Amino acid sequence: MGKSALGIVFSLLFIIFILPDAIAAGASNTDVRKKSGAKKTVIAGKRRSTTKKLIAQKRGIRTYVRSSNNRKVIIGGVKQKPGFQNAAYTVIQPAAPSPRSAEDTAKLALTQDPPGLKSHVALVMDQSTSEVLFEKNAQLALPIASITKLMTSLVVVESKQNMNELLTVTEEDIDREKNSYSRLRVGSQLTRANMLHIALMSSENRAASALGRHYPGGLPSFVAAMNAKAAGLGMTHTRFVEPTGLSSNNISSGRDLAKLVVAASQHPIIREYSTDSQYAVDPGWATLQYRNSNHLVANPEWEISLQKTGYISEAGRCLVMQAIIEGRSIVMVFLDSKGRLSRLGDASRIRKWLESVKPSVISRSAQAVQG
Repeated sequence: MGKSALGIVFSLLFIIFILPDAIAAGASNTDVRKKSGAKKTVIAGKRRSTTKKLIAQKRGIRTYVRSSNNRKVIIGGVKQKPGFQNAAYTVIQPAAPSPRSAEDTAKLALTQDPPGLKSHVALVMDQSTSEVLFEKNAQLALPIASITKLMTSLVVVESKQNMNELLTVTEEDIDREKNSYSRLRVGSQLTRANMLHIALMSSENRAASALGRHYPGGLPSFVAAMNAKAAGLGMTHTRFVEPTGLSSNNISSGRDLAKLVVAASQHPIIREYSTDSQYAVDPGWATLQYRNSNHLVANPEWEISLQKTGYISEAGRCLVMQAIIEGRSIVMVFLDSKGRLSRLGDASRIRKWLESVKPSVISRSAQAVQG
């Protein structure tokens, strides 16, 4: 009887103090297992926790995947193992020739040339004869930064839109990719002509974006027109995805850009706007003074008919120009130049080289570099 009573007491203590904790722990473990099982996703033959994925998204963690040509593609700050694609993202494969490979990059650094250029890519051409006087890695497709705006201007001018129409800068024109600075506030209004002027002369990004948005059909139609124009000019290693050049997915080659310079030079308005040394606009709240991003246009020793500069980190310093040298109209293209003034220095080096060597030497040098 005593043992029976003692057993009852222990049973009651177990029910009151131990059993609830055990039940709660068991339920918690069951929930964890269920959640873990439900949230697991098999990707590329391995399991990855969607919970971790969601945490990564909230923290802004960047994910890398391998595209079909085995290049890393960023789809989301912190490097994760290659070969896995986060199911929350969609990767769009490039439809045009891809930029340089690691092998190409190594070759660029080793390429030597007679003028001693700092640019990894260069092309010099006599515009009247289309003779290539100098060429260095000019077949490679690289990011071109704001050289893009030369194609933007070509599409705008050839569309024959009203150049006096007022265009308004909106939130859509803010650079969300590079967070670059612009002097044009949201709400600024300028004529299409003035937007084109400061986009060409001073590489004003919001002006270039506004030009694209106000094209018939909007920005998608404008980008389509840019690529159609490139195809029409025979620019086979060129692709555009937006009108400013802030995206490194805007790519082209030295040979292609020479064709673009020749086409753009047929329009007096592009020649004039791109070579103005300074220009003032009034967007409705103040007068803004803009200066040319290429200091050579104000140099009396240079006779420049057309020019455009460009820079983003992925592209390096870029420059295209049409200038009169030794009585000839010379097209110059420089891409991926290292150093703030190196692209302008390369233009001067090419000019001195052209002035100092005979045409037969130029021809042999060009063939040697091409080979």
